Amino acid sequence: MCAEVTHVDESMFDALRAQMIQEIAADANYVKKHIGKEALAKRVMEAMGKVPRHEFVPVELRLYAYANIPLPIGYEKTISQPFIVALMTDLLEIKETDVILEVGTGLGYQAAILAQLAQQIYSVEIIEELAVQAEKRLKRLGYTNVETRVADGSLGWPEHAPFDKLIVTAAPDLIPPALIHQLKSDGKMVIPAGIPNAQQLLLVEKNGQGRLTTKEILPVRFSELEIEASATYTH
Repeated sequence: MCAEVTHVDESMFDALRAQMIQEIAADANYVKKHIGKEALAKRVMEAMGKVPRHEFVPVELRLYAYANIPLPIGYEKTISQPFIVALMTDLLEIKETDVILEVGTGLGYQAAILAQLAQQIYSVEIIEELAVQAEKRLKRLGYTNVETRVADGSLGWPEHAPFDKLIVTAAPDLIPPALIHQLKSDGKMVIPAGIPNAQQLLLVEKNGQGRLTTKEILPVRFSELEIEASATYTH
């Protein structure tokens, strides 16, 4: 039988979240040669410190919510390691006026982090059960600037495109063309890509003339991006 969360429990989660922030900072310093700086942006770290990650994991894993590791959320999917969430968010260099597309809502944790930093988040999840749970969690916690839908994320969300920033939380072999098309000029995309066991976290930037540059940041291991067999994209 699961005990109800008490004020004592919340204090414990606050302490664990503070410890998580310290571990993220240590990891950032450890990979400074890869990311080009010793620390992640203050705004990103503050957002990571505010969002209750234990509200975005299965109830039986709440005590592990602030461990700096990925955790299973069902349907062979995971919630990413906190450091990776923070790093991907940092790489986007989010502005308060940004409109962001997230591909792979999961249970909504990354969307909640983004919601602290940007004007509007549109998040796409292919697994309906996860999308429904994410919407409930986000609404319950008051994240009013996040809109979700059930769809093939490789096709983006054309109705709201183009986007200032894109973030993808599952790995395709190659970057889906629709996502490149839906990224604004002077926009940024962070996406893991590559064959299983050989994925790289990529920072993709589109300049004012629409030309792309791609930078490999770190080797990573993400769930593969699910794509509907009948999926097609047209401009």
